[in-house]
Amino acid sequence: MQTVLDTLRAELVAHPSNAWARELGWQPLYAAAPGARVVVVGQAPGRKAQASGVPWDDASGVRLRAWLGVPDEVFYDPARFAILPMDFWYPGKGTSGDLPPRPDFAPLWHHRILAELPDVRLMVLVGAYAQRYYLGARARGTLTETVRAWAEYLPDALPLVHPSPLNFRWLTRNPWFEQEVVPALRTRVAEALGEG
Repeated sequence: MQTVLDTLRAELVAHPSNAWARELGWQPLYAAAPGARVVVVGQAPGRKAQASGVPWDDASGVRLRAWLGVPDEVFYDPARFAILPMDFWYPGKGTSGDLPPRPDFAPLWHHRILAELPDVRLMVLVGAYAQRYYLGARARGTLTETVRAWAEYLPDALPLVHPSPLNFRWLTRNPWFEQEVVPALRTRVAEALGEG
């Protein structure tokens, strides 16, 4: 039986703004099912994830799952975790890393998908793009300040720095993140999944 989520997926694949991805043979990298309790909102798939067809299929994903305190089979169960990046396709390479997600993508699709996920209890906001979009004026001036204020956004949202291996300097300079935020994240995820 065709669901609203199936219809939305077909619509977004067919949308003219995504023709370039269709021509490359790329599928949108996101996951959503009505029972999802936790939504992970990141930037956009990386090149490796786009090639494999699996979201967060790289070193960043390994670290993210460790921070969340969940094994692969739980993270990739769409009835538990929805994965909604700010753009569902790899945006390409820029001069200093990957290009940003298209600014008009999330406003067009996210709210329509989230409307079909009535059981969401927590949004994990990975990186500045997700935080600016979902926290709006509540976000602080910098990513570090927003993540440092993590407790202010509970119980609905929890902002994180990107788990990229390239962020090792940030993690070294901000030991409070792994001392305070990661344990709180694991607790909140377990509660949201009904395991805490």
